[in-house]
Amino acid sequence: MQPLRSLSLWMDQLDEPLCARPALRESLEADVCIIGAGYTGLWTAYYLKRQAPQLNIVVIEANIAGFGASGRNGGWLMGNLLGEDRLLASLSPQQRRASIDLLHAIPDEVGNVLQREGIDCDYRKGGVLYCAARYPEQERSLRAYLDDLYRQGMTEDDYRWLRPEQLDAQVRISNAYGAIYSPHTATIQPAKLARGLARAVEALGVPIYENTPALDWRSGEVSTPLARIRCQWIVPAVEGYAASLPPLGKHQLPVQSLLVATEPLPDTTWDEIGLDRGQAFSEGSRQVTYGQRTTDNRLVFGARGGYRFGGRLRDNFNLQAHEVELRRYLFSDLFPQLRHARITHTWGGNLGMARRFRPHMLCDRQRGIALAGGYGGEGVGATNLGGRTLAALILNQHNALTGQPWVHDNRPLASLASWPPEPCRWLGYNAIIQSFVHEDRTLANPATPPWRRRLASHLADFMEGFMH
Repeated sequence: MQPLRSLSLWMDQLDEPLCARPALRESLEADVCIIGAGYTGLWTAYYLKRQAPQLNIVVIEANIAGFGASGRNGGWLMGNLLGEDRLLASLSPQQRRASIDLLHAIPDEVGNVLQREGIDCDYRKGGVLYCAARYPEQERSLRAYLDDLYRQGMTEDDYRWLRPEQLDAQVRISNAYGAIYSPHTATIQPAKLARGLARAVEALGVPIYENTPALDWRSGEVSTPLARIRCQWIVPAVEGYAASLPPLGKHQLPVQSLLVATEPLPDTTWDEIGLDRGQAFSEGSRQVTYGQRTTDNRLVFGARGGYRFGGRLRDNFNLQAHEVELRRYLFSDLFPQLRHARITHTWGGNLGMARRFRPHMLCDRQRGIALAGGYGGEGVGATNLGGRTLAALILNQHNALTGQPWVHDNRPLASLASWPPEPCRWLGYNAIIQSFVHEDRTLANPATPPWRRRLASHLADFMEGFMH
């Protein structure tokens, strides 16, 4: 088994021993059994126990808290939800604005919990910069995206355009055309958040059993290698590992995202680059890039990974040379002074992608199942919303959390959209990704004739629309 500290830069930075909590060895009864000690499971336990301390809640985890995506992501704590534009499209302007405000408040809600519980996870609310830099088409697509945000009811207080000279005040990138800035994002150290949440949940009286995988689950019962848990509610909080708990794998595909981190860079280099407030940043290609400057002055940079045939999980995240060099190429285009910076850590993780790319929070009251997932790589913040929402659903509350269009109350699991069978999944996903790669290579070459640039973008637009 891969050493736990080598799972990511974040796990390597922890100053605590990575020893597993005891496994569950005796059968027990509980009101709520949560499967998975990642963000979704821990936030659900946290909000449930704070509101209903009389509940008997247990959390089981196949490895240790933070082993999955919660300890490996890029550290963007966003006040957003994947596909929120489509999810909110049917609402009135007033309802839409209320939902937008609920989402934008996620980073502040997390910040309040961190302060209350004394969790130090390098929280910095510096906003996010979506940069147009590597070719002019990025400016056009980002400006169109900004116009669409305004049509949805956003304002300049939520998202605003920065001219190149305004962008320079926050980050200095090569060949900048401008950027969209939003204040509704913070950056964190992901593993510190996961481990700190686990301790906060335990302090509330919720036991966490590690090295305790769920082998089977059905209404009212979860089976583990050495024991059974009988319960009124089951919360399968497994996200990218949904395939390990049938039938969840029909509704969420495991896809991978891959990251690299440089060595700590000197202050003189950061004086040239900026990012001195903990801002998150990306560049506007369809490679889905994301980065931040860590508190110890590294650059962490990630980009879209892949999908394996049959939805198989990727266990080995020792990145291959071409995977590392793609990410180096992308961040070096933005920061040429980092072209030869030493990369000290490479890693990745499995994340869950819902059909039609729509996150969901579902409560099946007849079977006693509550779940949230399909965050599509934006789960650091969305899991907090998911945990609060699942707690409200289990407690049968009717409020702003439970009235959102991504919430499915009193609905069976089978009502969620299912992915098509193989080989359609693999062929479709890879055809889409290859169209994005082709577009990026075509547009990044300034010698590419206009007709080829247009053709590459039209193809990528078509394939992106096909995804939804």
